[in-house]
Amino acid sequence: MTGRPTEARMVTETRMARTLIDSGPVLLDLDDAGVARLRLNRPEASNGMDVPLLTGLHHAVMRIHGTPGVRAVLLSGEGPHFCAGGDVKTFAAKGADLPAYLREATSWLQNAVSALMRLEAPVVAAVHGFAAGGGGFGLVCAADLVIAAESARFLAGATRVGMAPDAGVSVTLTRLVGLRKAMEIVLTNPVLTAPDALELGLITRVVADDAVYEEGLALARTLAAGAPRANAAAKRLLWDGLGSTVEARLPEEARTVAELSATADAREGLAAVIEHRAPVFGGG
Repeated sequence: MTGRPTEARMVTETRMARTLIDSGPVLLDLDDAGVARLRLNRPEASNGMDVPLLTGLHHAVMRIHGTPGVRAVLLSGEGPHFCAGGDVKTFAAKGADLPAYLREATSWLQNAVSALMRLEAPVVAAVHGFAAGGGGFGLVCAADLVIAAESARFLAGATRVGMAPDAGVSVTLTRLVGLRKAMEIVLTNPVLTAPDALELGLITRVVADDAVYEEGLALARTLAAGAPRANAAAKRLLWDGLGSTVEARLPEEARTVAELSATADAREGLAAVIEHRAPVFGGG
């Protein structure tokens, strides 16, 4: 099982895609549907996160921020695992220098996750193998929608190696599954199956192992066909609402709805309903 599509599908998609980052620990391209395909690329290390990968991830996400035409993002991992978390072999080799190394690594991880959550385009994670630690588990919690293979496994893992949650997990996990369940996941480190994760609300959908990339891409393309400004506004409202009361968010919701009502996409959406047809959103 890998995070790549079938060979035939890959050939077809390559002809349709514009490469933005073609080498290194993180790869990025943009297809003609407006889907930015962001891939962790350290398969030999189970996409374990070290400083080069984390700086590459931050750079790639910022590249997405600055690239016109991105309407959705598909996040996946090359090789047998989505992301096994921090690169423990690199960490162990640092010896007494580990605290300084982890301060740098954590800073890059925080910047990358924050930038990912602040993307206007919705982010779909396609997860196979293990999603563990602040890297894998944290990215799952930071994605907007998550498609998981039947054999995928999820592990918080930080306290198991004497660490603490990072990548925003101390906030996102609690909001996704509730305080008591988040405590159990973080403190006892169960290995969650994909059905477990689905039942808890950690992920969106479980699919067959050999379909996870294609299903993730299909969902991302469905989102890309939507109204981009409306998707961006809805995503922002939901993430920003994590730390707010309902009453505090009502004025911002009202302002956003009024603003969107003046867009061409809103007029197209209303016309499509009246005319009993599918809308065609141009992004205006």
